[in-house]
Amino acid sequence: MKIGILTSGGLAPCLSASLGRLIENYLSEDPNTQIIGYLNGYKGLLLGKSICFPKSILKNINKFYQFGGSPIGNSRIKLTNLKDCLNQGLIKEGEHPLKIAADQLVTDGVTILHTIGGDDTNTTAADLSRFLKKNNYELTVVGLPKTIDNDVFPIAQSLGADTAAEQGALFFENIVNENTTSNRQLIIHEIMGRNCGWLTAATAYKYRERLKKKHFIDEIKLFKGKWDIHSIFIPENKIKFEKECSRLKKIMDKYDCVNIFLSEGAGYDLIINEAKDSKKNILYDAFGHVRLDDLNAGKWFAKKFGEKLNANKILIQKSGYFSRSAKANENDLKLIFSFCDYAVKSAKNNISGVIGVDEDNNKLSCIDFNRINGGKPFDTSVDWFKNMIKEINKI
Repeated sequence: MKIGILTSGGLAPCLSASLGRLIENYLSEDPNTQIIGYLNGYKGLLLGKSICFPKSILKNINKFYQFGGSPIGNSRIKLTNLKDCLNQGLIKEGEHPLKIAADQLVTDGVTILHTIGGDDTNTTAADLSRFLKKNNYELTVVGLPKTIDNDVFPIAQSLGADTAAEQGALFFENIVNENTTSNRQLIIHEIMGRNCGWLTAATAYKYRERLKKKHFIDEIKLFKGKWDIHSIFIPENKIKFEKECSRLKKIMDKYDCVNIFLSEGAGYDLIINEAKDSKKNILYDAFGHVRLDDLNAGKWFAKKFGEKLNANKILIQKSGYFSRSAKANENDLKLIFSFCDYAVKSAKNNISGVIGVDEDNNKLSCIDFNRINGGKPFDTSVDWFKNMIKEINKI
């Protein structure tokens, strides 16, 4: 038995801890277990670059839980995207990345592969597993769901999402004080989330829970309303632009500021259509997703709302890289430990899939790769979100 591990996609506050827990499980049971980590995800697998984790690492295993990021590195590589792999110099003309990756696993003698990533990472792992089986090589692939968007079907809660929301709230807790530097100020807090608004909603909720613990001084106009969130935009809700402008204009007049929490995927269609009309070049990543950093939703909304609200100063603040790079909080560590423990158990029983609490039965399971998919929308009917929106609309 030889274990291969890779982390892939964007960062999330779970990678280092997940890696540590998997290693701890295997080496605690058998110190002679061979474990390698492929450097920079599928890129390292294609290039044959990896590091070994010796049994001596066990004495330092707790240190994994103190770090964000990934000790073995990440990348965004799709093994079925031949053109992208060729352009990056990962394969040669006429080669197929799936075969290159499979051959490397065979050469390394890996029999269990753990992939820590989002839906793209794990569906790519499924492609690899199927390819190897067709070529009579049995590889057990067990994935762990890493995404701060919390948008993987049918997994109830993905690793790192809770920490990212907590860190985003902490980020804005400092940023909002910038409202004391200018009059008629608009702050747009842009939060990661392509198709799903869960992270934006959860970040807003955690921030407002922290806000409730603060004491304000009405006598000197240190009003809670100035520090509150005045609007939340997520992909799941249609934007009633004119109506929202009218409401926010009143808030700007009253509190001399407006604070907006914006999911980077909100208003996606509006921005794309405007870009197409103006014949702007729209860039895509290796997985066929529009590159949201280039689309720049925050800038688009800032321009639209800035004009309507007669804002004198506009701040666009993005908490994504701050929050996704954090170390896992206590809630996530508990989730990580339970998922990793179950992943090792499944791997040793030769059961492939992705570990998570299955929304269909509310049980921790090894979910078949065929059921894994991205783009799960946030359920806006949950009580905590509905109540928060009602409170915000009363400001």
